Amino acid sequence: MKILFKAIDNSPLIVFRIFFGFLIACESFGAILTGWVKEVLIEPQFTFSFIGFEWLQPLHGLGMYFYFITMGILGLAIMSGYRYRITIICFTILWTAVYLMQKTAYNNHYYLLVLISFLMIFLPANQFASLDVKQKRIKENLTMPYWVSLLFIIQVGIVYFFASVAKIYPDWLDGTFTKNLLSKTSANHKILELFSQKWFYLFIAYAGILFDLLIVPLLLFKKTRTIALIASVIFHIFNAITLQIGIFPFFALTFALFFYEPETIRKLFLRKKPSVENENSDHNFYGKKIVYFLIIPYFVIQLLLPIRHHFIKGDVLWTEEGHRLSWRMMLRERSGYIIIRIKDLKSGKESIYNLNNHLTQKQAMSLATKPDFIWQMCQRIKQEYKGKPIAIYIDCKNSINRKELKTLIDPKFDMAKAEWDYFGHNEWILLHN
Repeated sequence: MKILFKAIDNSPLIVFRIFFGFLIACESFGAILTGWVKEVLIEPQFTFSFIGFEWLQPLHGLGMYFYFITMGILGLAIMSGYRYRITIICFTILWTAVYLMQKTAYNNHYYLLVLISFLMIFLPANQFASLDVKQKRIKENLTMPYWVSLLFIIQVGIVYFFASVAKIYPDWLDGTFTKNLLSKTSANHKILELFSQKWFYLFIAYAGILFDLLIVPLLLFKKTRTIALIASVIFHIFNAITLQIGIFPFFALTFALFFYEPETIRKLFLRKKPSVENENSDHNFYGKKIVYFLIIPYFVIQLLLPIRHHFIKGDVLWTEEGHRLSWRMMLRERSGYIIIRIKDLKSGKESIYNLNNHLTQKQAMSLATKPDFIWQMCQRIKQEYKGKPIAIYIDCKNSINRKELKTLIDPKFDMAKAEWDYFGHNEWILLHN
């Protein structure tokens, strides 16, 4: 374990902090400028939070604009290393709250930002090229323990490995999903014609599997590192253009910093930074307790979460149970419809619940295809009826990857009595062979 505390040049971490702060500032300010904050957090009457966090709702009025402006400012402070520990903790809390308060616009890179922000709290990322050093709040240091770089390498390895494994299912292997995905991109006629060619969408499908599976091993070896980096740039720029997924492609590229020799990163980005060759100590024991009591348990959880769906009855592609927090990225296209019937148990009369009065179009689309949204909506309906004896029945059919519609929710099950099983299969979600 002594190798974990070998002293290495801290340039990769310092440069990563600068890029990280800049990217989260872009994400925060960009969310306002693109209308994301307005569409997802301001216009809805309420948001579908993670189950257990229903109390976590957006601020009223212009509150969420100020909220995201604050996060953007914190990002700039992190980038400059100004009161780093305070600013990274504040950003982590605010961003995690955003992540938990809405699922309608769920994106895996939002989850990755939560994880990396949390980890950055415990790292000495402000010990060089920071206002904290310049203003003498902390002492300058040129090294960090090797475990810091290893932390990022393992984290990105977990992301890519499970993303690759998740793609190994029939609709990905025969190109069905990639064909559907590419057909929805905003492109001119000639490009769309290329995307519709079987050889091309099959190439994209298998390139996606191979990239996710091999990119980390290729980055680890010096002989293949630069080729892997070029492939990574091409892959992520293609995704940025065709899928329009915010900062994620650029965020993913920043992890390459930890695969190169620290001295190489120093020469490229921090040319005025002294070399660590003259440092007296061969070891840096920063964070010894952090490694044993936080980082190791953290990675155990990270390895367990993506496999939990194997212990839940049914296909996760259909049930969605165990889908989130598992790096199941851009895997399938869900579509469907939902009708909610309310039965007054006293009079026996039935009525159709008008979703248009309560949900945005984006929320309604998610409700029609996500069992947890449906359960949460039923809880809200029960609250609306203030204890009156009602039964709630769901007519809901879904299609995966534009195939035949199948019934998602048992239409005979009274959803007013439904409970949410956090760790197992919810019996009111119908299974299909």
